[in-house]
Amino acid sequence: MAIRISAQLAATLGDLRFEPVEKRIRVVHGGAPVADTTAAVLVWEPRRVVPQYAVPVADLLTDLRVAAPDDGDRSGPAGPVLTPATGFGVHTADGIVHSAGPVGSAFRLSDPDLNDHVVLDFAAFDTWLEEDEEIVSHPRDPFHRVDVRRSSRHVRIELDGHVLADSTRPSLVFETHLPVRYYLPPGDVDASLLRPSDTTTACAYKGVASYRSVELPDRTVPDLAWTYPAPLPDAAQVTDLLCFFTERVDLVLDGVRHDRTASIFS
Repeated sequence: MAIRISAQLAATLGDLRFEPVEKRIRVVHGGAPVADTTAAVLVWEPRRVVPQYAVPVADLLTDLRVAAPDDGDRSGPAGPVLTPATGFGVHTADGIVHSAGPVGSAFRLSDPDLNDHVVLDFAAFDTWLEEDEEIVSHPRDPFHRVDVRRSSRHVRIELDGHVLADSTRPSLVFETHLPVRYYLPPGDVDASLLRPSDTTTACAYKGVASYRSVELPDRTVPDLAWTYPAPLPDAAQVTDLLCFFTERVDLVLDGVRHDRTASIFS
């Protein structure tokens, strides 16, 4: 019987997973080096959907000390799936919380395949470098792809009967485990309805996004669209294009009206 790859990967979500990498990984905090290694591994604790870097204890350049029982950020929700928003301090594998500079910023797993490494909290440190390039948000998953393709499909975005955008020159972004996203030229979006937002988010694959709210006659819908003014090199094709949450607007694609997308952003 044929195996669907996405189902096979999903079946391992409850397991402790790891993958060695050959990149040189460096971590800096407060201007001081924390780690420098060519023997890092990516680690996914059970139910984690994005990896963290674990570095050999021998390659740490700062003191590693056992943390107090309540050290570390455990404030995030611990649902069936754990995302970067959950916080590093929610652990689903056996191990001991440590501090490597910032309090609670390290986790030493008990698993015999990984106990000579220590997992570091990506958000706790100022700078992460793969070779000589800085990375943002979290380490990239080697099994996760982001493909940008120019298209001539007819995309219309509506909300409460108002046409927010109408385009036959979208760029479609196909990203593993996420809905297709339709990035539209600014000239095909009704700019009179858009308002700037202070919200920003970081994507490990595309860079830092800034958001736009939509002002309708009877209400303002916050952070309904986003754009990447200076994306990472791998996503240069979406520079300054605008994308709407199809979880929160109505999509008409090639004349066919679609149900709103169901995803973690719904």
